[in-house]
Amino acid sequence: MKSPENEHTEIDLLLETIYRRYGYDFRSYARASIERRIKLFLASTGCASVSEIIPRVVDDDEFASRLIRYFSIAVTEMFRDPLVYRAVREEVVPLLRTWPHCKIWHAGCATGEEVYSLAIVLREEGIYDRATIYATDFNNEALDRARAGIYEMDKLQEATRNYQQAGGKRSFSEYYHARYKSAAMDSSLKERVVFSGHNLASDSVFGEMHLIFCRNVLIYFNRDLQNRALGLFTESLVHGGFLCLGTKEDLRFTDFRDQYEVVDDKARIYKKKDMP
Repeated sequence: MKSPENEHTEIDLLLETIYRRYGYDFRSYARASIERRIKLFLASTGCASVSEIIPRVVDDDEFASRLIRYFSIAVTEMFRDPLVYRAVREEVVPLLRTWPHCKIWHAGCATGEEVYSLAIVLREEGIYDRATIYATDFNNEALDRARAGIYEMDKLQEATRNYQQAGGKRSFSEYYHARYKSAAMDSSLKERVVFSGHNLASDSVFGEMHLIFCRNVLIYFNRDLQNRALGLFTESLVHGGFLCLGTKEDLRFTDFRDQYEVVDDKARIYKKKDMP
């Protein structure tokens, strides 16, 4: 049986191999989450140890892609945490209206459910036509699903309650077209959305954003990577721009806590200060 130290070293080597061979940097992801997902992957392959999969990661692109997908956290749903979307309606949209055009970065958008949720809010609040949403993720497979905007019908029916609690103003069924057990989001909700690959661990800023959504992503990063991502967001936001994090994330213990004021603590919405 291998010692914890040896297992730790093997995981370090695996993550370094992925980074050098494919450019995906998971070295600063929260260790417990990475170890849990590697164990799940090992169980799916029948391999007994991390050392067995490192050579296959080097030589087999498809095998490596399967592993990388295990590191992508795609847990999401329409209008997840309805209080957040209600707060966006009531506390963020009024200020977004003051700009002639608003640019929004939805970082770590996964399979897109929350992107369409935000598009619906902007549409109902009358500013969708002068907004652009940049929806990004490092997982190309998840991005393809987001672009398609096709989801299980059961999940959209369950989202109706979330939509109503988020202050929805119409019938939620108006925003998708059902067929058999699937439903496609209305094409109008894609008109102002640009889906694109982006890795918060290694890629650069998106400039001049008025609102950045990055919900339930930072919890999978260690402190250094959290600060790297928050640095990208802070540099990308205009003065007075908004940052929306997950309900279990906040800025209090980060290097950027003094650069924001709290807009809604429960919804984890912050506003970038005008620095002297």
